[in-house]
Amino acid sequence: MNGSLKKGAPVISGPADECPPDVEALGRGTWQLLHSIAATYPEKPSPAQKEDLRGFMRLFSKLYPCWVCAEDFQSYMQKEQIRVDGRNEFGNWLCQAHNEVNRKLGKKEFDCSKWEERWRTGWKDGHCD
Repeated sequence: MNGSLKKGAPVISGPADECPPDVEALGRGTWQLLHSIAATYPEKPSPAQKEDLRGFMRLFSKLYPCWVCAEDFQSYMQKEQIRVDGRNEFGNWLCQAHNEVNRKLGKKEFDCSKWEERWRTGWKDGHCD
């Protein structure tokens, strides 16, 4: 008998946090990490920081645990060269990459003019404060 069906046991409505993530959960966490990296990337990175970001993204696209997603992202990176010259350039490039995925999945696209407000400064209405 399933442990969650025992009398008095809590009902689990979805996969438990300690279970491996499905592709959607993995994607949400991944985009959160990548957008957070963009938000903290320097406005004027050093040559070493630029190379580090290029290297990270290159390895990330090869090691990503969803192989179909990884291949798609590698293809995107070949088509649209990663922009590492500063926070705004990388943040906009990443937003465009995320929107490419959203289009493939039939999801709503994000207004890339608002990426910094969403991922760095918080919404102007203050609801993130």
